[in-house]
Amino acid sequence: MPDYHLTDAAVRPDPSAWHQAPRRLLLLATGGTIASQSSANGLVPTVNIDALLKYCRSALQHYDVTARSILQLDSSNIQPEEWRLIAGAIVREADQYDGIVITHGTDTMAYTASALSFMLPGITIPVVLTGAQLPISHPLSDATENLATALAMAARGPAGVFIAFDRQVILGTRAVKVRTTDFHAFESINYPLVGYVNGDGLQTDPALAPHSSAPFRLMDQLDPAVFLLKLTPGLNPDFFVLLQHLQYRALVIEAFGIGGIHYLHRDLLEGISQIIAQGIVVVVTSQCLYERSDFSRYETGQRVLDSGAIPAFDMTSEACVTKLIWILGQTRDPWQVGRWFRQNLAGELAGPLTDPAHWGQAD
Repeated sequence: MPDYHLTDAAVRPDPSAWHQAPRRLLLLATGGTIASQSSANGLVPTVNIDALLKYCRSALQHYDVTARSILQLDSSNIQPEEWRLIAGAIVREADQYDGIVITHGTDTMAYTASALSFMLPGITIPVVLTGAQLPISHPLSDATENLATALAMAARGPAGVFIAFDRQVILGTRAVKVRTTDFHAFESINYPLVGYVNGDGLQTDPALAPHSSAPFRLMDQLDPAVFLLKLTPGLNPDFFVLLQHLQYRALVIEAFGIGGIHYLHRDLLEGISQIIAQGIVVVVTSQCLYERSDFSRYETGQRVLDSGAIPAFDMTSEACVTKLIWILGQTRDPWQVGRWFRQNLAGELAGPLTDPAHWGQAD
């Protein structure tokens, strides 16, 4: 059995278990359900990295794995500050490993994966996030299976940021958590799976991962002044005045259906036009998970576009929010923000991929 160490834990494989030199992988632990134990106040991420490794020996034995704990948080507490810490750890280590696995809580995993996709342009190795719906110490936990998929993807998959969960691999900018307790917690929205596990092992389609000719670099400046609003019938237009007072710089609106916002009785379009005139960027998407929004279809949607709002097309809300947080970290000029947002930077938007060397430049 491999040895475990309290810090910078490492698991060295049995060479006879692999037909070629084992891949060097880095496992970064951040907490989450996978590392949680019961307490008087509910589940708390308290399992240390050594215990985590001991629970998943079979998944680790085929790789040369080094593991470090960089956070020990419930993912509800992982915010842009933690995204920067995780991204920094990846950049410092990327050239020493063939792939990186990040254990993470499921509640905000899709946000973290999407944010890292924008923060790590030109990444040259797979970065794979995973976690569990049950703690790894639970006898029926899905943790070991999810880790096995993530390790396989990190070892042999294409470069990029991904989520591995329930024997599936999803592009980081296309993942959404859709179930609270079922093991099939994540789905790939408006995009094919990058990989899946079957009787022949891990199957991947490298063509579905973003490709770049630009040098890998860290772009970790973020501005979290982005608000996400789910539209409801009867919303008070005075809400938009409040946004200005709270100094938000961008608003994502989940509109109705394929794209519509009400203007009778309570004119939301006037409020949207006013905050856009004040320099707040407004992006409109759909409350529906699947298929693209199209604000040109109905008169109510066309009025939204006439107000100056930017359509999100087939992007997820998670991608919209994290993309704006990241873009605002690069520029606060509303016109420039709109130009960056309309580009397909990391596979989050249908259409030709914009090479990181040209991010933000005119289409």
